[in-house]
Amino acid sequence: MSLKAFHIFFILVAIFISIGFAAWVILGGAGDQTTPGMRFMGWFSAVLSVCLVFYGVNFIRKAKSIII
Repeated sequence: MSLKAFHIFFILVAIFISIGFAAWVILGGAGDQTTPGMRFMGWFSAVLSVCLVFYGVNFIRKAKSIII
């Protein structure tokens, strides 16, 4: 596996984990144990996943011309 492929794989894993955590917290998977700090981290994770998507798309675009 090339470094480029590993980086794309790692970005995808990070996106899925952050979306999963955000969905778990925001949709109430933690039940009554959800604290305001957990809600903040859930929303932060949702924003982070959107940023990771933009980063991944940008990386793929630039990697086509830079990395073989």
